[in-house]
Amino acid sequence: MTLKAKEAGSASAELAPRLRALLEGLPAEGVPITYQQAAEALGLVPPHTIRRVAVALETLMREDVAAGRPLIAALVVSRRGALPRQGFFELAVELGRFPVDPACHAAAYRQELEGVMGSAS
Repeated sequence: MTLKAKEAGSASAELAPRLRALLEGLPAEGVPITYQQAAEALGLVPPHTIRRVAVALETLMREDVAAGRPLIAALVVSRRGALPRQGFFELAVELGRFPVDPACHAAAYRQELEGVMGSAS
């Protein structure tokens, strides 16, 4: 592992718990939020704010799958639409949470979001 990769992993490990707390504290009417909104709420400053949020979300996804929880990362979407970025779907497939067929991803995402929202109430 390179030094840069170790630093990124360390930064993600520090950011992930803060991001989880932020997402768990969001009111139901305030979700989903964008990657940019998450970065701003966490007080991140450039460069690479969105990338840091994405890496922290990946950490949360791995934790949630390991714990059998809904993917809290589903609460964060791209500003270009009502869905997360492609990396979310790729990792969800890799973790065995979503089907391989991309045509099924939007429906799987909606189901995951419902699961997160249901577990919050």
